Amino acid sequence: MSSPAAVIVLAAGEGTRMKSNTPKVLHRIAGRSLVGHALAAARGAEPAHLCVVVRHQRDLVAGHIAEVDPDASIADQDEVKGTGRACECGMDVLPADLSGTVIVTMGDVPLLTSDTLLGLTQEHEGSGSAVTVITAELPDPTGYGRVLRDDDGAVQQIMEHKDALAAQQAGGENADAINVREINSGIYAFDAQVLRAALAEVDTNNAQGEKYLTDVIGIARRDGRRVSAHLITDLWQTEGVNNRSQLSRLGGELNQRVLQKWMLEGVTIVDPATTWIDVNATLGTDTTILPGTQILGATTIGSDVTIGPDTTLKDMEIHDGASVIRTHAELSVIRENASVGPSPTYGQAAISARAAR
Repeated sequence: MSSPAAVIVLAAGEGTRMKSNTPKVLHRIAGRSLVGHALAAARGAEPAHLCVVVRHQRDLVAGHIAEVDPDASIADQDEVKGTGRACECGMDVLPADLSGTVIVTMGDVPLLTSDTLLGLTQEHEGSGSAVTVITAELPDPTGYGRVLRDDDGAVQQIMEHKDALAAQQAGGENADAINVREINSGIYAFDAQVLRAALAEVDTNNAQGEKYLTDVIGIARRDGRRVSAHLITDLWQTEGVNNRSQLSRLGGELNQRVLQKWMLEGVTIVDPATTWIDVNATLGTDTTILPGTQILGATTIGSDVTIGPDTTLKDMEIHDGASVIRTHAELSVIRENASVGPSPTYGQAAISARAAR
């Protein structure tokens, strides 16, 4: 698959619904910040340039990005609001003569994968489109922008939910838009030169006083260019985090995907419902994870290891054949065939003493 020329990650928002002093994109699931997940997906697509747009608590977010991806460029969004302006600020730090595909994604969509970004790039370039948007079909699309297609299947327009409601009430050409279940994910592929020129035309003449990235679609259509949709079936990849409830729900789904990966790699996980494994942990074959276990950080576990029950390990190194039972440990090494945890004989003695009393 072709790699994009650049990826721009939008991470400037305040995230007020999180009700937190921590910027939304720095909240964590599976041992990685939300923007860290976005950067991992973007970097996996192997772009020539990677840029993150920041604004709210700028120094805190930029400092974190420098830690997790030192080669990523930082772009500062100014007082002008909107995704269009954020993207424009991102383009300003990329080479002026940049050509090829620019992917625009968001810093709060943690389940998006590199493979999806590569698939988007491939379809975008293969169709000769100026713009391609990732879309999904939802049973209940309330609150999402609707993707309206023309008779040839090309994207004609993205209509925001409130505008679809207004069109339904007014009747006319787009009166049925409210019933469309295909929604805009907010993740795009653009021709770099088309994007740069179109953003220069986008204004703030709307109810919110913002520069909308979706306006680029109308400009591309006006100029006779093709706008396409890349429909994906994995709805989780399009879902962003806006509040703590969504953070928990997406964290649970991501954890189940991590567990599934390791089970398919030959790890036995006795109770997935009570097992949590961070994305940076690694496990060897024929290892068994017992209930109530958390494997956090950059923990590495060898083969034929037994972990748990009721065990939490963070940034540990566990060698082959070891056994770790009912233990909380951090930043330690457990050598081959070692056994760590309460002594079985001590436990038996305690039971016998209680029985005697």
